[in-house]
Amino acid sequence: VHVTDIAVRGWESPERREVVDYICGIGIDPGVMLAPGRAPAGWRRRYADALRDHLLWLAGLDPAEAAAYLTGPAGIGKRAATEFLAGLDALREEDAGALRENRIVRAITGTPEFEERVRDAGARADEPVTTDIKRLIRAPGSLHGGSGMRVVPLDARDLADFDPLVDAVVFGDREVRVDVKANFTTSLLGNTYALKAGPASVPEALAVFLCCRNMAEIAGGA
Repeated sequence: VHVTDIAVRGWESPERREVVDYICGIGIDPGVMLAPGRAPAGWRRRYADALRDHLLWLAGLDPAEAAAYLTGPAGIGKRAATEFLAGLDALREEDAGALRENRIVRAITGTPEFEERVRDAGARADEPVTTDIKRLIRAPGSLHGGSGMRVVPLDARDLADFDPLVDAVVFGDREVRVDVKANFTTSLLGNTYALKAGPASVPEALAVFLCCRNMAEIAGGA
């Protein structure tokens, strides 16, 4: 996604970092997300939904596994964990404020498993490119140096039908000799290629892709 609004062109790295943090859900404060009296919109809604999904996942575990999770990553004592699990079904129906006041829920929000769930609730941003104002943005129609594929501008409505392994391929099917560095299987232009380490003849488009990914080198006489 390229933001073209003139109002953001003067932003420096700190402002861009804030955008990345918001989009990706980095540094979210559980106390703020679950504060009572706030409308469940934006990240508040996503965070509350992620927490309820996580509690539902916990309720679906084998009791021994659930207890191990609480006494392990969440750092809860065995007795408190047992009592918490016994009342988990009722707790999941409570409002965000009640969840915020539960000390075991607060401990759960600090576990790597829950933090990963929160990240999944956000979007994925190219953090280095977004925050580094000295980088060049890839121009539409140019070649991506890491794959040899074309940078294709898309409308959001076209994304579902876009296949980069077909629609972004520039080079053709002329055979090229390459030295493959390791066994490798990939798909390109509707075909699947199972390559073994050593010399091979492959379509030009695949040769470019392999060389850009440092998986092969052009062989002599190509």
